[in-house]
Amino acid sequence: MSESGHPRSIRSFVVRGGRTTEAQQRALRELWPRYGVDFAPQHLALDSLFGREAPRVLEIGFGNGEHLVALAAVHPERDYLGVEVHPPGVGRLLLELQARSLTNVRVICHDAVEVLAAQIPPASLDEALILFPDPWPKKRHHKRRLIQPQFAACLAERLKPGAVLEVATDWQPYAEHILAVLEGCTLLENCAAAGSFAPRASRAPTRFERRGVGLGHGVHELRFRRRTP
Repeated sequence: MSESGHPRSIRSFVVRGGRTTEAQQRALRELWPRYGVDFAPQHLALDSLFGREAPRVLEIGFGNGEHLVALAAVHPERDYLGVEVHPPGVGRLLLELQARSLTNVRVICHDAVEVLAAQIPPASLDEALILFPDPWPKKRHHKRRLIQPQFAACLAERLKPGAVLEVATDWQPYAEHILAVLEGCTLLENCAAAGSFAPRASRAPTRFERRGVGLGHGVHELRFRRRTP
């Protein structure tokens, strides 16, 4: 079992067979040296990676990158590290970063569980975002859900004291599971009242959020803070 609590025979994702366009393939070849970070089992030197000292935000599972790009454009004073396993989404993000001349984003195309355990230094993040992770709704697939107790503990250790973890899902049973997991993590405290969900964050709806709302699902927000010693 990894430090993050997922046996490596069990993945929290299945790489979809979606088509990667020629432009995205070209971006993966040509833009990766500028924005990409290869997976390696050692901590990243984040100041060297971004070329400066700045607040650091991690987004796990950024999809096609629309939310990550919007944040990076609005907050040039912050650095963003995005983790995603699906090459088409990574390629699309790379194209947007080039088109907008953004320099404060780096990308890892690898399993977030392994990235978190091996590459992200302890107490190095000012914020972490997990927006609309796969809910794996069938009971036999619940073991594939990303947010599990040991994963939450590992992620909490990567947050600076006082840093915030924001999670959103449109699947109520998963929301209740996440709430129980995060409230069970001794390093985290609920920014809302105990046992409660948070108000919706002021962000543009993501593609997965729009789809969920279109299906009649309610959106559940969770916001937890790393406890200060």
